[in-house]
Amino acid sequence: MGSCVCYDLGKIRGFTLSEYNDLCGRILYATTACPGTKHNAYCDLLTMPETRSLTICQSLKQRLAHVERRIREAEMRFGRPPGSVQLLPVSKTRPAADIAQLARAGYRAFGESYLQEALGKQKELAGLGGLEWHFIGPIQSNKTQPIAQYFDWAHSVDREKIARRLSAQRPDSLPPLNICLQVNISGEATKSGIDLDQLPVLAASVAGLPGLHLRGLMAIPARESDFERQRAAFRHLRVAFDTLNTDDLALDTLSMGMSGDLEAAIAEGATLVRVGSDIFGPRN
Repeated sequence: MGSCVCYDLGKIRGFTLSEYNDLCGRILYATTACPGTKHNAYCDLLTMPETRSLTICQSLKQRLAHVERRIREAEMRFGRPPGSVQLLPVSKTRPAADIAQLARAGYRAFGESYLQEALGKQKELAGLGGLEWHFIGPIQSNKTQPIAQYFDWAHSVDREKIARRLSAQRPDSLPPLNICLQVNISGEATKSGIDLDQLPVLAASVAGLPGLHLRGLMAIPARESDFERQRAAFRHLRVAFDTLNTDDLALDTLSMGMSGDLEAAIAEGATLVRVGSDIFGPRN
């Protein structure tokens, strides 16, 4: 797993902006090797009088490049083919202007959790064309029609009732709605998701519905700072994914991993990681 690098804050005085930002990137990347380092070192740097006027990966472009680098390095570290992991920027609570900036950088897919907010941004950004919208929040019955009409993906389907509503409400003029089934791999009562033992029945049912294309599985495990424990949680989803594929479902998407645990998710086979705060900055 590697050793933790300790930084002597006294030596940072006199750094140039470039040197300072490079150090910040190194501290951010240390999450998997020494999870406690990230926020403590970050706060220390921010409060140093000598560096208070400097910014840490201030621009969206810098933060995006840092996350992309984390993904590429994790692919290499864990023997994944280069480019096998897709980054989905999670733009919930962020203004349309931020999405437009990432679109100009070549990103076309964005994750949203709050339906009305997302629909507003879709209208605002309609002129860009070609954007791909992923709904990643909990889905209640009253949300299925707009999700079926205005989204390309739904990552959080965990009930047959919801799947059937999405199927019936998907317009014939649109391609099938891409579906990931959300699995509650940590058994948390406060989180959405189907239990692992009920997953095969739901998967078989959804796979047969018109207007839907079952692509894979999604999970948000309990927060965990230990890297090996992070991996163990994601391993449950990957094993379920592999098992379903032996039943000829031809799944191709493992949507797992976020800002704090994407390396562990990639180690266990993630094909798509959902990252918000490490791209857009802390939410207000």
